[in-house]
Amino acid sequence: MSKLIAVLNVIAWSGFWAFGYLALTGEGYTTGQITVATLLAALGLFGGLFAYLKLVRFSERTGYAKPSNRMTRAQRDAAQSNWGEV
Repeated sequence: MSKLIAVLNVIAWSGFWAFGYLALTGEGYTTGQITVATLLAALGLFGGLFAYLKLVRFSERTGYAKPSNRMTRAQRDAAQSNWGEV
């Protein structure tokens, strides 16, 4: 499953860069064509970000990557209770 998400990640980012370039540098295009290129670039951006975050979460869960430093619920509650005592 992670390989499928990785392939989708590459395709999404490729679409973002290709259509983003067309949207920014298209001089002979109509307004509708530039709008479609912009929407496809945005779709590639959001798809790429979503797939990348899924891959990061999967790699942390499987132990391939070191998990990020997060506080447990008990640590967070203890920190919140000491907030006003400073």
